[in-house]
Amino acid sequence: MVRTEPLLAGIVDAQNAIEFEDYLPKHEKVEFNAGESEKIVPIYLVNERVPQAPGTKKDFGEDENEENLDTEDDDHGPKFKVVLEKPEPDMVKISKKNTCIVELKNTGKGEETTKEHTKMINYFVKQKNPSWSSQFKSACMLCPQVDEDDLIVEDVSLMEAMMHFATIGWKILFAFIPPVNIGGGVPAFAVALTFIGLITAIVAEVATVLGCTLGLEEAVTAITLVAVGTSLPDTFASVTAAKNSEFADSAIGNVTGSNSVNVFVGLGLPWIISSLYQSNRGEKFITPPGNLAFSVMLFLITSMVCFFILGLRRATLGGELGGPAGVKYLSSFILFLLWVIYVFFSSLRAYNIIDGI
Repeated sequence: MVRTEPLLAGIVDAQNAIEFEDYLPKHEKVEFNAGESEKIVPIYLVNERVPQAPGTKKDFGEDENEENLDTEDDDHGPKFKVVLEKPEPDMVKISKKNTCIVELKNTGKGEETTKEHTKMINYFVKQKNPSWSSQFKSACMLCPQVDEDDLIVEDVSLMEAMMHFATIGWKILFAFIPPVNIGGGVPAFAVALTFIGLITAIVAEVATVLGCTLGLEEAVTAITLVAVGTSLPDTFASVTAAKNSEFADSAIGNVTGSNSVNVFVGLGLPWIISSLYQSNRGEKFITPPGNLAFSVMLFLITSMVCFFILGLRRATLGGELGGPAGVKYLSSFILFLLWVIYVFFSSLRAYNIIDGI
């Protein structure tokens, strides 16, 4: 819901815009479709009440001293507020910065203002459709960003500056990915997928070496360091899907889809290649199961609990993701606890502290 209101309710002041005298009030419902992040809400002004710029032509008989006084008083025009409130459905949240203050002022610099607006529009258009060279500039430069939730320009904070200089190497590296407007996005997808594969392989190798250095069992290293390192891209992809999609299908489908690829392709393809290789040598390809049965059974149990929580959330809250803050954090804690339980008991089995299946 979007509505307008005076800057200071119940107060008559030159700096306080008046409904129907300075502007026409607005109180209407604005609907956003899936994927939309901005809407244009027209608010009509009463032109006769807009303060004139200094140096404009005065009416016949108007005193010059009075004009100077009016100019000083009208240096800041009357203001009113535009408020964004009452989102629907209940699980949708609005940022705390939900109020915009509008000042009615005739600057008398229409041409300069138009040029400034044109430069700003061109800048943001370039940001949305960057060229390949501008990607490297954006990766190196530290400048204010546009908040996608509030559509306002925010200054760079200290933490953002520190994170920029800490990750500038990664930004420059991924600037080599072609823009999505080249070749229908196919080159960008292919190069990005290649980069993700290379980085995932490096992370897995580093995690393996770290586990060896710490003296961890291979099974423990696989379900902790390697699993966390290789799952980070999936995690960020799920977060992006949850924020941008209307339904939770994309976020949860990304998790189940990526795990399907890991099981059916990540395990099946190497096994097929190894089996063909051993078959050509006249040998049988046999892999000892180890603690696989116990780990898989424990994973199935925790997965069933996870799906039960998702089903319970849909039945009670109407959706798998989001909801009231208390329930949201409780669900996150329970799911995190399931992962801790899985790692804990699998580690106990890897060190033969408990018996397997």
